[in-house]
Amino acid sequence: MSSSDKASTKDRVDVHETPDDASTGGVDTAWKYLDAHRDASDAAGPIDLAALRRKIDWHIVPLMFLCYTLQFLDKVILNYANVMGLQKDLKMAGNDFSNVATFLFVGLLCFEIPNIYFLQAVPAAKWLGLNVALWGTATACGAAAHNYQTLLVSRVFLGIFEATIAPSLMLISSQWYTKSEQAPRFCFWYTGLGIGQILGGLVSYGFQHMGPDAKLAGWRTMFVVLGVVTVVVGTCVVLFLPDTPMKAKWLSSEEKVALLKHVSVNQTGVENRKFRGKEILEALMDPQIYLLLLSVVLLSVSSGVVTSYSATLIRNLGYTPKKSALMNTPSGAVSIFFTLFVGFGIRLQSHRWAFIIACIIPAIIGGALMSFLDPKTNKAGCLAGIYLTNAVVAPLAIFYNWIMANVGGATKRAFAAALISGSFSLGNIIGPQTFQARDAPDYIPAKISVMATQAACALTTFTLFLYYVWQNKRRTSNNENEDAYMSPETWANMTDKENKNYRYAY
Repeated sequence: MSSSDKASTKDRVDVHETPDDASTGGVDTAWKYLDAHRDASDAAGPIDLAALRRKIDWHIVPLMFLCYTLQFLDKVILNYANVMGLQKDLKMAGNDFSNVATFLFVGLLCFEIPNIYFLQAVPAAKWLGLNVALWGTATACGAAAHNYQTLLVSRVFLGIFEATIAPSLMLISSQWYTKSEQAPRFCFWYTGLGIGQILGGLVSYGFQHMGPDAKLAGWRTMFVVLGVVTVVVGTCVVLFLPDTPMKAKWLSSEEKVALLKHVSVNQTGVENRKFRGKEILEALMDPQIYLLLLSVVLLSVSSGVVTSYSATLIRNLGYTPKKSALMNTPSGAVSIFFTLFVGFGIRLQSHRWAFIIACIIPAIIGGALMSFLDPKTNKAGCLAGIYLTNAVVAPLAIFYNWIMANVGGATKRAFAAALISGSFSLGNIIGPQTFQARDAPDYIPAKISVMATQAACALTTFTLFLYYVWQNKRRTSNNENEDAYMSPETWANMTDKENKNYRYAY
């Protein structure tokens, strides 16, 4: 682990100091739990942290993985429904399909503003589970669409309910792991995107075999089935995903204390419900927020293309609808490979910026292959380009992790998470709009936009790296330790700017 991942602490106040003395922002609920269980760490022998991490992984990561898989699958089925006759059944024309793909993200973007409040006022796990069930309902309702307008409404509501998925998973993940441990966990649940791509192709292929005498068209039945599955998963999240480590019924008091001691080095806390308006003002003046926001917008233009048009691009190479659905499944394998590559790479070597750029390079190559090869004479090269562009989805998990690792203060973190999720939506709004009906079937302007935005994202990512290096040189350099975990000041609700011992990870 590099020094960029090391949070610093120093000798602080006496362990019996009152929380109000630590910070005007109040003290984290984790400290209150530690204060009430001061003898727990002495009541048993040493806790095996590796075993504790595995226990936590098995209890929370699968649920987060399912949520992210379904949010992508429920989103991308529009892509597959398009090759299953959706446009014909609903009599869509011109840019209607692009607008439907876009307005999902308009709904998502608009609801990020109230989502900032709910992320701090409501336990993240409960808020997540509720919204998962609601977006499953919206997905199933899409099957009842009878024209362009009704489908548009269902997709807008889907976007509204999906607005919380990324911020909630970011906040939940950051509660249980140190900064360096977070990256692979973020990537574990983020691989749901690649799995969703693979399952989407297989599910679409299966539903395309429904006979013409079926009461519901194949794409409508697909919407209903996936919607019901999503509702079931949302219910499981409400019932089984703990709101905080302190509320995990499957952890003993000793294990909870050991975990909180371990994650205390983050200096970002676990849960604090006190809203501080000045933290939002600080975020609005923070250069890192704008660099992260710009990077995610640029990155997401291409992910919008991958989400909404990959199956269509493959079909335009001359494949049948059924075969184009199957031919899109390798895109998921590419996504999974690069996501795990960056997750484990960062755990071993840190340097998030370098792994992001390492994923952007093949995406640029993919964009070039799509743009400049003739699909009539070099179908294999164009197909390889479509697959390679999927490398661009992996860096988003690292940008999510960067926000949780480098933003302190409960309100500022919730605000930053919502902003980054919103910037993802903005990029996805722009991406499908580069596909204009007049450019069919080659869509050359859209393909070139993939290359241009990725090159710009590489530049902003490197700028962010330089900014973090500069900030760390201005701050106190102390080694990571857990000695002060019982101090209220360690758990004080301070932002990364207020805490001069805070170290940025890059």
